[in-house]
Amino acid sequence: MSNPTNAKGASAEQPFSLKAILPPLMAIIVGMIMVILDGTVVNVAVPKLVEYFNTDLKTVQWAITGYTLALAAVIPLAGYMTDRFGSKQVFVSTVAMFVLGSMLCSIAQTSEQLVLFRVIQGLGGGMVAPIGMAMVFRLAPPERRGSIMGLLGIPMLLAPALGPILSGWLVEYVSWHWIFLINLPIGIVGIILGIKYLPKTEKKGRAHLDILGIILAPIAFSMLAYGVNQGGGESWSSTGAILGLTVGGVALVLFVIVELLHKHPLLELRVFRSSDFTRGIILSWVTQAALFGSMLFVPLYLQQIRNYTPLETGLILLPQALASGIGMPLGGRLFDKIGARPLVFVGLSIISTALFMLSGVTVDTGLPFIMSTLAMMGLGMGLSMMPVNTHVLNSAPREWVNRVTPLTAAAQQVVVSFAVAGMTGYLTSQISVHMGKMAAGANPLSAMVLGFNDVFFFSACIAVAGVVISLVLRKPKVAATPASPDAEAAADPAMMMGH
Repeated sequence: MSNPTNAKGASAEQPFSLKAILPPLMAIIVGMIMVILDGTVVNVAVPKLVEYFNTDLKTVQWAITGYTLALAAVIPLAGYMTDRFGSKQVFVSTVAMFVLGSMLCSIAQTSEQLVLFRVIQGLGGGMVAPIGMAMVFRLAPPERRGSIMGLLGIPMLLAPALGPILSGWLVEYVSWHWIFLINLPIGIVGIILGIKYLPKTEKKGRAHLDILGIILAPIAFSMLAYGVNQGGGESWSSTGAILGLTVGGVALVLFVIVELLHKHPLLELRVFRSSDFTRGIILSWVTQAALFGSMLFVPLYLQQIRNYTPLETGLILLPQALASGIGMPLGGRLFDKIGARPLVFVGLSIISTALFMLSGVTVDTGLPFIMSTLAMMGLGMGLSMMPVNTHVLNSAPREWVNRVTPLTAAAQQVVVSFAVAGMTGYLTSQISVHMGKMAAGANPLSAMVLGFNDVFFFSACIAVAGVVISLVLRKPKVAATPASPDAEAAADPAMMMGH
């Protein structure tokens, strides 16, 4: 069967057809939603896993940490792998590896086996998102890029919200094994769709090997993620935190130096010469810090303060997922017409308002207030997240997309890790401060509520900073798709660095 969509995106001679792009888009979405779901489903199952394996919480937490470290380690390699073997081949292979890891996780006999198999999952899943985003970016014509990226973004926002609901139901009514087994049919469908519909891309058989970059990048990003995880979970003065941050920091500095000096770097850091790209990615980091640092604590508040079950918590979070699912395609369509700045400004304004509202919750706050506030946050996420991500990719030369998407994904992994760990430490310290101010015999629950209030308020302030930064965004010039290989070869990335 011939593929209706070629690797270079929609041709200028053929009108854009959503019907033509939908099959490869579905293949990418299925792969991405499976990986994103697995980032949240295990969290809810942790108590059950501790009981099943007859082990402690710290050991089972490594099933989450190991997955995160594996993701961080392989993300930077995505660009080289796609240049060397082709996007389609690498995407399908990594989805298959993720499915294999899922099957192994479901039959793990010990907690140590579960940790090992989760690492295999992470090694497969790490490349799926950056490669998928790069393929979608190339498939969509510039004038429809926002709409198509908006469609891609729906599962990216729905999956983290639906993950706890699905996991809570499976753990409570079926078995923990099924939080992994459910990936098998989904993954097989993704592999079949990928083989059948993903366009074949021209692989650069002689892709230049940045050996030092390949060595330093996994060390830098995985050790930084490890150090932050240890610092947030134990203490910033613990051996693990100091070792991880020191080794990761030194490796990152060396990696940056190597990449700037290398003719064919693993990650294209020269893209930071574009002021449009730099503004966009800084805004993306601020948005992620505000959102992901706080999103972790809404479920904690609902379960620890309000005593809701994991399944009930997931259902309470559902309005946020639904609102983001509405806002994402709307934001994508509007992006094609008005650009990122007004959408990000409005979206982050809504998010900051919702977070300020959450900073006033108590032990008695009504569910309608909480759910409507979460819906506001979801709408703000839908309007702002994909427009700013598309803006970032539009700001980079088209031929660098394979190297830019791993860069943005790897940076996001580190930023989110720092945000979650930093907010966790801040919550702990604020609870201690409030408990110290209370009279003897006072209910410690009040101190916990005040600690959550402080975290939501701090997140709101970060979101406000994002609102301010959004004002300096401007619409980047999008390079036209070259009509021929010669024209593409002639396109000079330096021409786009003069913004």
